[in-house]
Amino acid sequence: MKVIQTTGKRKSAVARATLSAGTGKVLINGLSLDVYEPALARLKLSEPLILAGDAASKVDIAVSVSGGGFMGQTEAARLAIAKALAEKHEKLKEIFLNYDRQLLVADVRRKEVRKPNTQGSARSKRQKSYR
Repeated sequence: MKVIQTTGKRKSAVARATLSAGTGKVLINGLSLDVYEPALARLKLSEPLILAGDAASKVDIAVSVSGGGFMGQTEAARLAIAKALAEKHEKLKEIFLNYDRQLLVADVRRKEVRKPNTQGSARSKRQKSYR
């Protein structure tokens, strides 16, 4: 079986997943998925594996994630894992899209740039008392 490499992005986090034949091990930055913290991130990362079912137990997935916060990293890794599984098994693509489109399509939203005279936010301006 050939090795499949995919990438996933969310905000400033970038994940690179490598899928190869194996026994169902999932490593995120060298850590097993079983010990990955926090629990919410672990649940999000296991969603594509649960949906894939038996197909995920026959492959090993190694993910390296960098940049961003823990949730951005989690969602980037989730996207990379789902893309790799969908590339290996075509029938999973439809299952993933029906469950959650974010499993295969990157979320391109970014933080809006801060504008002048806004006291730290992007849109709300300082109020004027005249007029």
